Amino acid sequence: MLLHISASPRGPKSESLAIAHTFLETVREVNPSLPIKEYDLWDGTLPAFGPPAAAGKMAVFAGEEPQGEAAAAWDAAIKTFHRYDEADRYLFSVPMWNAGVPYILKQFIDVISQPGMVFGFDPTHGYSGLLQGKRAAIIYTSAVYGPDRGPAFGADFQAPYLEEWLRWTGISDIESIHFRPNLATADAETGRRLAHERARDVAKRFVA
Repeated sequence: MLLHISASPRGPKSESLAIAHTFLETVREVNPSLPIKEYDLWDGTLPAFGPPAAAGKMAVFAGEEPQGEAAAAWDAAIKTFHRYDEADRYLFSVPMWNAGVPYILKQFIDVISQPGMVFGFDPTHGYSGLLQGKRAAIIYTSAVYGPDRGPAFGADFQAPYLEEWLRWTGISDIESIHFRPNLATADAETGRRLAHERARDVAKRFVA
């Protein structure tokens, strides 16, 4: 199953979602039998990870059973993880916010990044990712930052953060698609066309 995780709240005006649409259309053409599910992180179903959830996590770390509000918050985190874990392929559509990822994506990561779910821990050897054998494709967009522009146009804490998290969870098969036009320029169409072309190319390999 392929799960599309959308971190953009802009709907039909979103460049990342438009590229994701091209990607998913190509997947359906190449492998029409592959199940595809959508997870809009802005749809209101993502639980908070506040004091009760943190208490639940620390109880689990201590080998204890969460109680009361902590148990309910921990159960919500487990259900969110299972929604993610049932897929073996992921498509993330991620606009850049303030040089990083939208806070809703960071919230999602904090909710599911739990012991026994995405990682194991050994006091001698440290962390180990538990999501082996899965694949991820990521669509990155930014309106000002670009790798060929100077520091006055920002920095990239978007791609390094998300890809390092994926590797930490055990997912090392990662492909990326970038659309980074400069708002100060009049012509973003060439970059847009190339991003959609790459989305089609990556999608074909992704389900081969």
